[in-house]
Amino acid sequence: MTKVKFYETELKSERAILVGIILPGTSDAQQKEFLDELAFLVSTAGGITERYFTQRMQKPERATFVGTGKLEEIQTFVKAEEIDLVVFDDELSPMQLRNIEAELKVKVIDRSNLILDIFAGRAQSAQAKTQVELAQLQYMLPRLTRMWTHLERQKGGIGMRGPGESQIETDRRIIKDKIVLLKEKLKLIDRQNETQRKNRKDLVRVSLVGYTNVGKSTIMNMLSKSEVFAENKLFATLDTTVRKVVFENVPFLLSDTVGFIRKLPHNLIESFKSTLDEVREADILLHVVDISHQNFEDQIAVVNETLKEMGAIDKTMITVFNKIDAYKPTLILEDWEVDNETEATLPLSDFKNTWMAKHNSPAIFISALNKQNAEDLRNRIYEEVKIVNQKIYPFNNFLYQNHEI
Repeated sequence: MTKVKFYETELKSERAILVGIILPGTSDAQQKEFLDELAFLVSTAGGITERYFTQRMQKPERATFVGTGKLEEIQTFVKAEEIDLVVFDDELSPMQLRNIEAELKVKVIDRSNLILDIFAGRAQSAQAKTQVELAQLQYMLPRLTRMWTHLERQKGGIGMRGPGESQIETDRRIIKDKIVLLKEKLKLIDRQNETQRKNRKDLVRVSLVGYTNVGKSTIMNMLSKSEVFAENKLFATLDTTVRKVVFENVPFLLSDTVGFIRKLPHNLIESFKSTLDEVREADILLHVVDISHQNFEDQIAVVNETLKEMGAIDKTMITVFNKIDAYKPTLILEDWEVDNETEATLPLSDFKNTWMAKHNSPAIFISALNKQNAEDLRNRIYEEVKIVNQKIYPFNNFLYQNHEI
């Protein structure tokens, strides 16, 4: 018998460069942090970042986003290093995409397209897949002209001359019809979710919110003793997960939703409306913050701004500073002076005396990974849930403690 050898083929990771502009009011350090996050997105999507390109400008160039000289510099590097992908940190207009691709002759995407691609790869449930597909089609619709000309370049001119515009119009109608169908499908899913929420309306609802990759799913697992998927990558969770939790005979529902991020595509927020309703209808929000991130203050601001847009900023909120085990103090915090070279971490008692605790009250400092100070968090949630519970049932506070959902 002849032995047949099977060879496994490995998909080659795309090599990418990142491009961003430094606008007035933005420092070089801030722009580097923005591009570091974009590089993390590229890594999450399976790519490898080779280099950053930045340019200080008053505003983006209308035709090519960056200046002509900078585009030539990028083109030289792309050709010399055989780069597969160029990623821009801001959303590009259809004209900019067309012009940049024509100049660089390589695949060009923007931040929104990259995030949508990650969401498409992460979506598991029918609801998440529908939401992502809707957002992708809404993003694609104004960019059909660029996509069709890209197809013409690949296929050549013979048999492709003439009908281009009519093909674009046909595609546009197909996409518009598909968008209508997906919106109707999401309305049906939304009604089903609303029915489920009504069935459990007697229970206090607590929702985890925060920037992506701050440890929400790990906290969900710690509090509910469940096995929700958690990974050190952006947008590990897309589908809303709800668990019933009981602290001291007081039951409540704990939900984990998709994380927020800077410049989250508007179409994505609209598409995920039904998923984010868990946040809108929650009684208590646990705002999880990765305290080990060097710019966690900016992340707090992004989350608060997103919650404000959703109309959920005025809810009872507990700020949960996570990853205290990874926090390295490099600044002067109140009266506690730290050398920049130190490897020491703050004792828990000192965390409680910092501006972080005073400006984000109530605030809890934990390490979900090591379950450090988990009891303090449980006690705080218990107290807040009990307050809401007493408002709902002033005479029979825990009448429904064995209620099944």
